[in-house]
Amino acid sequence: MASISPPVCDFNQPAIDFALTGVDGNRHTLASARGPNGLLVMFICNHCPYVKAIQARLVEDTRQLRDEFGVHSIAIMSNDAHYREEDSFENMQKIAEQWQFPFPYIYDETQAVAKAYGAVCTPDFFGYNAELKLQYRGRLDASRKETAPAEVRRDLFEAMKQVAQTGQGPSEQIPSIGCSIKWKAE
Repeated sequence: MASISPPVCDFNQPAIDFALTGVDGNRHTLASARGPNGLLVMFICNHCPYVKAIQARLVEDTRQLRDEFGVHSIAIMSNDAHYREEDSFENMQKIAEQWQFPFPYIYDETQAVAKAYGAVCTPDFFGYNAELKLQYRGRLDASRKETAPAEVRRDLFEAMKQVAQTGQGPSEQIPSIGCSIKWKAE
C-alpha cells in the first residue's frame, strides 16, 4: 500500500461544517465539536498502519490538549468501509472503546466531508484556532508505520498548544504521511 502526504497548510481557511453520526449514536457538528481555544479535525481509520502506530499518542495528546489548553478534537472515518471490514462502523465502535477515545469518532459514509476538507490520507490533521481558521496541517510526530521513540518532538501537540495560546500556528510544518483515503468507485 502506497503512502501519501497531504498538501501544506492553507492558513486561515475556514473550517467546513458537517453533521455526522458518531460511534456514540449522537450527531456531531462543527459547533458541537469545537473547543474554546480551537478544534483538531482528524481523518483516521481503523486499518491503517500509520494510524495504528500513533493510537496511544493520539489519545494522550488530544486528552491533554482538551484538558489543559481548551482545544477539542473530533475524528472522522471516511474510508469506503467495503474496502476493509476493519473500517466498518461496528469496528469503529470497538476501536473507540478499546482506546477510550477522548473525542467523538464519526462516520463520513458519503465521503462528502473528506472531499470538502480536501483530506487525502489517514491520518490527516486539520488544526483550527478559536475562530475556526486553519492553523496546522502537519504530522502528529515522526512516527511512520512504527511508533517513533518516546523522546521525539510532539509536532501536533506543540503546534496546537501554540494555536490555543496565540491563535496562530507555526510557520514551519512537516506534512503528515499515511495511507490514501479509500474512495468509493464512482
